[in-house]
Amino acid sequence: MNDAPEDLPLLDSPRARVFFVEDEAALSAAINDLQNGLGPLAVDAERASGFKYSQRAYLVQFHREGSEIYLVDPIALAEKDLETLANFTNSQEWILHAATQDMPCLAELGLNPAALFDTELISRLLGFERVGLGAVCELALQMRLAKEHSAADWSTRPLPESWLNYAALDVDVLPQMRNYLLAKIAEQDKTEIVNQEMQHLLGFKPKAPKTDRWRGMSGIQELREQRQLAIAKALWEAREALALKLDVSPGRLIPDRSLIHAALSQPRSKSVLANDRAFNGRASRSYLDIWWAAVDLGSNTRELPPMRISASGIPNHRNWPTKFPLANARLVAAKEVIARVSAERSIPPENLLSPDSLRQLSYEPDGYEAGEIAQQLARLVARQWQIALLAEPISQVWKALPPGQIPAA
Repeated sequence: MNDAPEDLPLLDSPRARVFFVEDEAALSAAINDLQNGLGPLAVDAERASGFKYSQRAYLVQFHREGSEIYLVDPIALAEKDLETLANFTNSQEWILHAATQDMPCLAELGLNPAALFDTELISRLLGFERVGLGAVCELALQMRLAKEHSAADWSTRPLPESWLNYAALDVDVLPQMRNYLLAKIAEQDKTEIVNQEMQHLLGFKPKAPKTDRWRGMSGIQELREQRQLAIAKALWEAREALALKLDVSPGRLIPDRSLIHAALSQPRSKSVLANDRAFNGRASRSYLDIWWAAVDLGSNTRELPPMRISASGIPNHRNWPTKFPLANARLVAAKEVIARVSAERSIPPENLLSPDSLRQLSYEPDGYEAGEIAQQLARLVARQWQIALLAEPISQVWKALPPGQIPAA
């Protein structure tokens, strides 16, 4: 469905004029022009992921049909200017691609949409095989989109002209993509599905950070002793504090592999650590005192972290076949229902019901009747369209399980 001819023309420059906004006067002119445009507001944001510790927006792009393209520098604007911008944007419907990526950093600026049209999520709901911005652009505009600076350090000032050109293209194409997708939504009779998903998306909040985030270090499975874990934890916390202070991505200071190596080798002095070539990174020597203090702390603390942390919530579903066979039978049967409905409706299984919700439902259901399943799905924040498609068929397959797989009332 998303296969586009390789000879499609390349869209490598914006089709509207582009203005860089970094002061009150330019912002006022931008808002005035955007207010006179038509349709929803195309919005995008650029961060400096992989370069900075924060996930703040360093550039925010705006466009709508009939307007020019505006690239707003939120770092340069005063707080009152951002409030002026929010007064305009927060009454608008936004077009975003992969909205959950940009909504948190935009919310930090006080920018929140009144309504949403997420071209990436809607492309999934329509069953597109490829849902990246470039792929959907090929379908909607019959043009390939030039993408060159997606991994750039957007905190750079001044921003190079080629980067600004790239940023402008992201919002240039969104209004036409929306028009194309609206036609496809009507063609597939998915208006209500899309409306419910967009309303749900308005309430999106990022997941809270996990406790013991240091356990997510790459290679931590190599550590087999509690003392090694203590050193790794102390090093991770020291790196995190320094990264926050310097506003630098932690991995750019010193990589995980160096922290894990130090935890494994347990150096006995600062000089041993300094002479260890496997302990490397941009800040491995310039902040050696910090790293050694962390190693020393981890080597001597009496508060040793456990090798494993107790899992909260339901058990890992990989253990269900042997430990929870009834729950596993329900999970397998429900997956078959979702796979069938997915094929019938051209909606990915994970968009019919999130894997977490499916496991929660299957592990300890309130009952096997469709009404009981529907109520539990509602508590799991499933939308009404999902409940309407899934509650009855899941009820039927669960009731049809062999007697030994259905617990007594």
